[in-house]
Amino acid sequence: MPRKRVSDKEIIVSAPVPSRHKPATAKRVKRAEPTLAAEAPVTQVIPARPSQEQIASLAYSYWVARGCQGGSPEEDWLRAEHELAAR
Repeated sequence: MPRKRVSDKEIIVSAPVPSRHKPATAKRVKRAEPTLAAEAPVTQVIPARPSQEQIASLAYSYWVARGCQGGSPEEDWLRAEHELAAR
C-alpha cells in the first residue's frame, strides 16, 4: 500500500482578515438647538370626544322625533356626532 507524502511546507488553513481602514476624523452629528416651546410649555385644550352611548342616544332621539320612520341611521349618527362635538 502506498504511503501518503507529507510535505515540509507549512500549510496555512486561513489567512487573517485585513483590517478595514477607519476614517481619520469621526463624523459628528449636530444636535438641534432647544426651541422656545421646550422652554415654555404650551397648554393645549383637547376637547373630549363624545362617547358612543351619547351619540347613539341622540341619534335615536332624532329617529323618534321623525315618528320612527324614514331617514338614514348613518345621517342621524353623523348629525348627533357633530352636534355633540360642537358643545
